[in-house]
Amino acid sequence: MKKIIVILLGLLVMSCSSKQEKLPFLGNPIVNGDETKYPKVSAFSFIDQNNTVVTNKTFDNKIYIADFIFLSCPTICPKMNVEMKKVYDAYKDNPKISFLSHTIDPKNDTTEKLKEYAKALKIDDSKWRFVNGNRDSIYSIATKSYFTTAYPDSKEPGGFVHGGGLLLVDKNRHIRGVYDGTDSKETERLITDIKILLEE
Repeated sequence: MKKIIVILLGLLVMSCSSKQEKLPFLGNPIVNGDETKYPKVSAFSFIDQNNTVVTNKTFDNKIYIADFIFLSCPTICPKMNVEMKKVYDAYKDNPKISFLSHTIDPKNDTTEKLKEYAKALKIDDSKWRFVNGNRDSIYSIATKSYFTTAYPDSKEPGGFVHGGGLLLVDKNRHIRGVYDGTDSKETERLITDIKILLEE
């Protein structure tokens, strides 16, 4: 009998811990009484590689992974794109998962160039959007919504400074994780965390 109780308690602990496994919310929440509001990705409107307008509504009821890159980047972007493609390959058949890459060099990364790049990756470009748009809007959303960095700097290789994170966004537009886009182990962690988020 004692053994049965110990086993049951063990199973209870295991079931509780699995239910409690939840990804954190990034950013400073606003607490109003019993209500806690977490920061959300602000409204945006960009143009993707197919000349299609991409807004928040594009990702309604979807989890998406975002990053900030530029095509002529001589440093971390090629590695970031390799790691993002791994995540894409893991979830390309899941309609609940999408991908969003913002160019921080919209002047040079034209829609046509983004289209060529997407084509070379052999992706479903309705699932992975490469967007450009107003430069200041891209920099602003990078800093204020995605908690990352993006700005021009002539002293830096390629002429820009930007964060190397892959950002996990839930269906309610909350940032739920940031992962080093140059680290394969971080990519594995992101793939696992997406599974957790899908179960929430």
